[in-house]
Amino acid sequence: MQWFSELNPIWQAFLATCFTWFVTALGASLVFFFKNVNRRFLDGMLGFAAGVMIAASFWSLLAPSIEMAEGSSLPSWFPAATGFLLGGLFLWAVDKVLPHLHIGFPMEEAEGIKTDWQRSILLVLAITLHNIPEGLAVGVAFGALHADPSSASLAGAVALAIGIGLQNFPEGTSVAVPLHRAGMSRFKSFWYGQLSGVVEPFAGVLGAALVIFMKPVLPYALAFAAGAMIYVVIEELIPESQLEKDIHVATGGAMVGFVIMMILDVALG
Repeated sequence: MQWFSELNPIWQAFLATCFTWFVTALGASLVFFFKNVNRRFLDGMLGFAAGVMIAASFWSLLAPSIEMAEGSSLPSWFPAATGFLLGGLFLWAVDKVLPHLHIGFPMEEAEGIKTDWQRSILLVLAITLHNIPEGLAVGVAFGALHADPSSASLAGAVALAIGIGLQNFPEGTSVAVPLHRAGMSRFKSFWYGQLSGVVEPFAGVLGAALVIFMKPVLPYALAFAAGAMIYVVIEELIPESQLEKDIHVATGGAMVGFVIMMILDVALG
């Protein structure tokens, strides 16, 4: 890890988000071994992803945002509250514009601008929408190492990347396996599944560069990423995890995901 700690934060963010993209591809690779994935298992994993994102939003993003704002001319809660709401507003706007289809929903319930794009493309775009705030969060966490090293740690940023990576695994699976079940080849299903994570390195580099070159926005950027992730959790992950009415499995997954991310952040950060 010595070589990694000596890298520029932008390179650190890029490599960390390449790792999260790789885990998405790893999840998608299950399509080479299974044509179906047990729905209860998938619901539990989607709940797990929601729990990880909720914990990461507070422990890795909102709490540091409030801490960094202490001593400024504004109330310490102002950047966190403002950034959080802006993050949710940004995802709401993208949700209204970007054509996409959530897992388990019929084509007539596709959201965003109406198009004649194939179901596979719309499914990939839905997961891509999840991954924008995730990549941004990792990038901002690494950028904070340069912008405000007193309030950020390399271990904390690495913990966030690991947590985001863990919850990316079921997202890759949840795209690839349904596509193969619908008749698409295993390789093509895998390709679309991993493609949903390709946006994370771009968002990660953007987030890191933003806070490095515009240090005053750091508390807002951390909270922005948190707000965007919470929007995804409430708008998409929780409803999708409970489509089959197996609420206890999804809730248990969310609890486990929250605890694991909390332990990672507190133990490493």
